[in-house]
Amino acid sequence: MHEPVTTFSEGPEDPFAVRRSASAVLDDRGTVTGWSERAEALLGYPAAEALGRPAAGFLVDPRDRDVVLEAVAACVRGPGWFGVVPVRHRDGRRVEVGCRARSISRDGDRHEWFVVGAPAEEVVQWETDRSVLDGLFGRSPIGLSVHAPDLTILRVNRAIAKFSGIPAEQHRGLRTSDFLIQRDTDTVEGQLREVLETGRSSVFAEQSCVLRRDPGHELFVSVSAFRLHDPSGRVLGVTQTVEDVTDRYRARRRLALLNDASARIGTTLDLTETARELAQVAVEGLADRVSVDLLESVVRGEEPLQDTAGPLRRAAVRTVPPDAAERMHPVGRTLDVRPGTVHARCLTERKPLLDAGPEGSAAWLSAEPERNGDDPGPGIHSLLVVPLVARGLVLGLLSLWRSGRLEPFEEDDVTLAEEFASRAAVCIDNARRYTQQHETALTLQHSLLPHVVPRHPAVDAAHLYLPADAASGVGGDWFDVIPLSGLRVALVVGDVVGHGIHAAATMGRLRTAVHTLANLDLGPDEVLTHLDDLVDRLAAEQEPTDDLSRQVVGATCLYAVYDPVTRHCALARAGHPPPALVTPDGRAGLLDLPAGPPLGLGGLPYESAELHLDEGSLLALYTDGLVQAGDRGADERDVDERVADLCAALTAPARTLEEACAAVRDALLYDHPTDDVALLVARTRVLEDEKVATWELPAEPTAPARARTLTESRLTEWGLADMLFTTELIVSELVTNAYRYGGGPITLRLVRDRHLICEVSDSSSTSPHLRRARSTDEGGRGLFLVAQLTERWGTRYTRDGKTIWTEQALPAAPEPLTLRPEQSPPP
Repeated sequence: MHEPVTTFSEGPEDPFAVRRSASAVLDDRGTVTGWSERAEALLGYPAAEALGRPAAGFLVDPRDRDVVLEAVAACVRGPGWFGVVPVRHRDGRRVEVGCRARSISRDGDRHEWFVVGAPAEEVVQWETDRSVLDGLFGRSPIGLSVHAPDLTILRVNRAIAKFSGIPAEQHRGLRTSDFLIQRDTDTVEGQLREVLETGRSSVFAEQSCVLRRDPGHELFVSVSAFRLHDPSGRVLGVTQTVEDVTDRYRARRRLALLNDASARIGTTLDLTETARELAQVAVEGLADRVSVDLLESVVRGEEPLQDTAGPLRRAAVRTVPPDAAERMHPVGRTLDVRPGTVHARCLTERKPLLDAGPEGSAAWLSAEPERNGDDPGPGIHSLLVVPLVARGLVLGLLSLWRSGRLEPFEEDDVTLAEEFASRAAVCIDNARRYTQQHETALTLQHSLLPHVVPRHPAVDAAHLYLPADAASGVGGDWFDVIPLSGLRVALVVGDVVGHGIHAAATMGRLRTAVHTLANLDLGPDEVLTHLDDLVDRLAAEQEPTDDLSRQVVGATCLYAVYDPVTRHCALARAGHPPPALVTPDGRAGLLDLPAGPPLGLGGLPYESAELHLDEGSLLALYTDGLVQAGDRGADERDVDERVADLCAALTAPARTLEEACAAVRDALLYDHPTDDVALLVARTRVLEDEKVATWELPAEPTAPARARTLTESRLTEWGLADMLFTTELIVSELVTNAYRYGGGPITLRLVRDRHLICEVSDSSSTSPHLRRARSTDEGGRGLFLVAQLTERWGTRYTRDGKTIWTEQALPAAPEPLTLRPEQSPPP
């Protein structure tokens, strides 16, 4: 459906046209000698009443005589006159009439006046419309052009003439292609043809515009167009208006770019990613080549110095087209800023520097590739360097080049680049500070975790530890393999709630506490009880902190003790996932242990579970990050599936423990975990029977002598006769104390491994104390002597009493005699 047809009949029509105007003829005395029908219609006088009468007698009201006489005088002074005069109607009312009067020569010197008149309101409206039309072509700042159906130009106004650089009167017969480049010509003429063909006007269509006379300057114009018709509806052509909206377009574009930059810069706390985001936004909105260079200290996460710039590290590069990046220094390259260059001045002056002249090109890219010298490539014509400043510190530089874009950088571009740089600098500084905190937390965590798992005769062990991703922060997971008395070993895995430095520090304190409690030979349930009190106190000591360092409020832990002599294993857990057990015949599953509350709740009991493990059993302790990795909201079914995957990975064909850890990682940690993951696997070992001797002695005076005799026999059998005297003294003292102060039967056990271990157990819970006897005391020197003769000694408590144990170093094996060929053994 077409729009209503626009014809000339709808425009202003001349009220003085013959077919519309009233006319009269006056002789040189003012007598009416001619009168038209339109005059009769306008003023009411028929021709018979008007002809031959003085016009002043019946057409002029006495009150208007002075005005009319002034108009008559003006007519006499010149060849003609135009104006509005009041005329008396036949019915007596006054009518404002617009008049044109011209002098007409008759015979001889006679003159007559031809007067044409029309209602004053029509004349005023026509004059207004004509003034508007004249204004559109003569004074309007908005361009106006009229095109014939073949799109040749019929007429343009002065705004178009100023725009094209061609006088207005010379445009007739030209085409748009005579002053616009072909790309923009195609756009304009395509729009005009569509209006001609459809009759639908186009309104405010914005487009770029490059003049042939100034190809280095791109404008943006708003174009509207409508079709022209004559009164019969025949198409006469098309008219378009052209308004220069370059400033408005660029302002709107800059605002959109700023909004885009706000959404796209700083989406992560990764410093390198933030630099890439800045480069991408800048190359899309401002430049053809962009580089982001950061100070080396910033890349390392350190605080930049106030007065020292230092070398730069290339953090990001973006170009249009992308292959132009080959002419730029690659990401990761260290750049030395040469004194006197634009980049050096920008770092020193800490303000944007704009250079838009070919004479400066050598200095522009002095920081760019050595392989291309100082040549930045074809078409480069403008450089803008902006410092990245946050908290008053310079972090680096944003460099922008233009080649494909025609215009050099302007002050508005500088303002926009400053906004980009300012927003990005804050994000980069936040990322730097986060990197610094993250590296500090990682360093702290790394220093607090065991670097290697100690070799132990009770178990073969291996571990897997994966820290959380950067977004989640460092966690508080830990693991430990702690040697205990009697060749026993403690296996520990724990997890502090929260992330960050506080979690890592709390993990270190808990790990130290576990070592201390383990050295006291406490049972797993007792260890967790003491840890619960410690976590409760730590939580109470914590001050409120910000979101980056949330308050640590609890922890979980699994503590297991395995004895390779008895194959006895005791375990207890505090809110921690139960361990997985793989038996020597390949059956796998989770151990059913009492759950126990998480550490830090305070006052709730813990319960140990005890079981016997066959030699070669595989025990796997882990933190919840392993079975909930990547999905904190995993439901119970998901966790069960991951536990099944864990058991399947552990029961794969025989392999080393390190390979078992790798299999678990491949099966469960295909995505980088959002929480720390700790896995400790241990394969149990059993001490050979010939390395252990156990006797039960009666609680009577002969017990020490019996103990010495048994010890002598076994040490001789083990080939440790050199240790006989010392060991008999130790055994005698410990058995004597058990007989005197203990109760019930006495158990003596000797274990030979890397040390000679002596254990004496009784049913008493009384703890012996080491003291220095005075010179007047008859006793009290026994334990003091024991302590002097052994490497370590201690007491551990059992359900049935206590055990006092000692460790002695075995004598070093003699080094084999090595002879050179020319030597011979002594006779």
